[in-house]
Amino acid sequence: MSGLEGLDERRRELVAAAWKHVTTARLRELIVGLVNEPSPTGGEGPLAEYIAGTLGAAGITAATQPLDDRQANAWGRLRGDGTGPDLMLYAPIDTLTTGDADEDAPWTGPELRPDMRPAARVVGDLVVGLGASNPKGHAACVLMAAEAIHQAGLPLTGDLLVAFGAGGMPTNALDGSVRRNTGQGAGCSFLLEQGHWTDFAVIAKPGWTVSWEEVGLAWFEVTAGGIHTYVGSRHRLPYDNAIAHAGEVAVRLERWFAEYAERHAEGTVAPQGIVAAIEAGRPRMAAVTPASCRLRVDLRLSPRTTPMEAKREFAAAIEGIRAELPGVELSSEMVLAIPGTASDPGMWVSRSAVAAWEALEGREHEVIRGNSGATDANILRNRGIPTVRIGMPKVTEAPFEIDFALGMNTVDVRAMERLTRHLIRTAVDTVTRSRSEVGL
Repeated sequence: MSGLEGLDERRRELVAAAWKHVTTARLRELIVGLVNEPSPTGGEGPLAEYIAGTLGAAGITAATQPLDDRQANAWGRLRGDGTGPDLMLYAPIDTLTTGDADEDAPWTGPELRPDMRPAARVVGDLVVGLGASNPKGHAACVLMAAEAIHQAGLPLTGDLLVAFGAGGMPTNALDGSVRRNTGQGAGCSFLLEQGHWTDFAVIAKPGWTVSWEEVGLAWFEVTAGGIHTYVGSRHRLPYDNAIAHAGEVAVRLERWFAEYAERHAEGTVAPQGIVAAIEAGRPRMAAVTPASCRLRVDLRLSPRTTPMEAKREFAAAIEGIRAELPGVELSSEMVLAIPGTASDPGMWVSRSAVAAWEALEGREHEVIRGNSGATDANILRNRGIPTVRIGMPKVTEAPFEIDFALGMNTVDVRAMERLTRHLIRTAVDTVTRSRSEVGL
């Protein structure tokens, strides 16, 4: 299979011309450069400058888009003649952890492993370093696609916008940040607000499948009450430990999450939930119990479940737990909500992306189900831009064991080349057509 099946002769030639400029050597160079530039959520400014500079050096119109003095997006634009549809190839650029041992350890482990640091290491066809696969390997593929299409000098009818968003990870701001809304799609939202809008979008994020829907998320704060008292008086005064109650609540919630996921598994999603954090007491005051203990919960939402429906369902679960724990003061509050979204699988960019996948694979498109990961695709779709997601699978063949973090921090340049070819084909198939050809 050539990967060009399904295209007319003219577009075969255009795609093939761009593919000639895609090399594993250049992809390796790009990903090493991205990994070596730290970009924790809220601090992506230097990486955005690096990306804009890389695009500019290739002759592509590009710029950074600051959100504040530390956080910024980057974008580049290949202009068409105005007669066709505009397409965005999008990738976030912030890493889930920071690469700073003072911030990340011991929550990610007793110490930071080499893969958890922003320092790229080449191991054969693999590149290892913080965010090497997710998100930076995917961002490098978008960069490579833009360079290749530009270098091939293809005549475009619509604009091709490549965008690299800050704040794409599901996290709130680090302590000490001036702005509190640095994650949860803040960069993508700002990008759109400032006029970088397109008719369609393709987001590059993990998963070698074309996905047109994904979960949203709601965060809840659950508070268990108790009595502030002294260990030396436990046997003499009323005793009610909020931390012990919170532990009972967490165990019951973990059971409820499995039931919740089963009820809401539909389409391509199976939304999960976790108890992610606990806060109570003061380590310097181990002699006393706290009056309350807070749990933070991440509950994923099907595109068919609104945040308010999830809020009421979660509240009912808390009521059920309260009934099992008589006398325990228990409350919950929704503190964050991003709806899940879906685009029409029959719309243009879905069909084009699926056709590209099938041509590259030589088989019918494989839909991966049971997904519970959320991305900035929700921001794009919620703003009205039809969007699909395509990415690389997690590396499985490596001279080391792949766990969650290494799955995020290890990328195979051969998989990068395949994804880049997919992005190029989908882009060329879109921005060389008239608007009527793509249903506009």
